[in-house]
Amino acid sequence: MSGKTSAVSAFEAKTHLSELLREAERGRSFVIRRRGKAVARLVPPVREGRASDLVRIIASFREIRKRIPGRVKIRKLIEEGRRT
Repeated sequence: MSGKTSAVSAFEAKTHLSELLREAERGRSFVIRRRGKAVARLVPPVREGRASDLVRIIASFREIRKRIPGRVKIRKLIEEGRRT
């Protein structure tokens, strides 16, 4: 069931918290609703390695952007890619 998001009521979340936590450990996410309105989200934890990888990737992109002179227009790059 990993990767799937389900909606549960606040009462159901309170009543079955242990079960929801086990499912979150397996990769499942839950939106907790009160009176039909989403009020919280229970999600699996981010693995430490993944968080540090993301920080490193963002830093790499910033370094690349610093090396590009002027402003880069995404639309222009898309049009150039379509021509080739």
